[in-house]
Amino acid sequence: MNPDASKGSKPSEASDRLILVWDLPTRLFHWLLVMLVIASFATGKIGGLWMQYHMWSGYAILGLLLFRVAWGFVGGRHARFSDFVCGPGAVLRYARTMLRRDAPGHLGHNPLGGWSVLAMLIALLVQAVTGLFANDDIFIEGPLYPWISKAASDWLTHVHKLNQEVILLLVAVHVMAVFFYLILKHENLIRPMFTGRKHWYAEGQSSTNQLGMAALIASLVAVGVFLLVR
Repeated sequence: MNPDASKGSKPSEASDRLILVWDLPTRLFHWLLVMLVIASFATGKIGGLWMQYHMWSGYAILGLLLFRVAWGFVGGRHARFSDFVCGPGAVLRYARTMLRRDAPGHLGHNPLGGWSVLAMLIALLVQAVTGLFANDDIFIEGPLYPWISKAASDWLTHVHKLNQEVILLLVAVHVMAVFFYLILKHENLIRPMFTGRKHWYAEGQSSTNQLGMAALIASLVAVGVFLLVR
């Protein structure tokens, strides 16, 4: 792949066109994850009888994350890890130029954004997996609590609680980055995550909506998570 195929320099009305960047499964994943993370955080803080909803939202988040990992290999072009996970050199080069107004844009995730996506996925996976083994010393136990010792469960519960702060930090960085690009670089990153399409002014390949593949992966993941937690 041409390394500059997903980059552009200066907008031009003559060459400006709409390109499908985020396929429908990627967009659904993103907004469902946003809603479920908010629900999981809120129910966890309320506690009590709401912990059952907290656990259910955790299972759903686990399913979404497993879907996204699979989709990162077989999904639309710009949803694939190979499209946005760059080496340290590319990240440093981008970091040196990101404050410049004439810095090249990126059709999908930029090098820093790609690594922030990975960090968020890993942090949420840690949260979902540790929750399966956690306990609250009162009446709530994760579905896999019987598989390990009480001491191991207590340690994983501690990790589960500490990791909340990591997730909140990553979410804050993500939101600040969105406003940074909107206000300082005049690039709206929110609209394409709704519409899927982005105005582009250079060479670039569209993603594809592989809905049949997405449905198959989602079904397999749903069955797997159900069998794991039932």
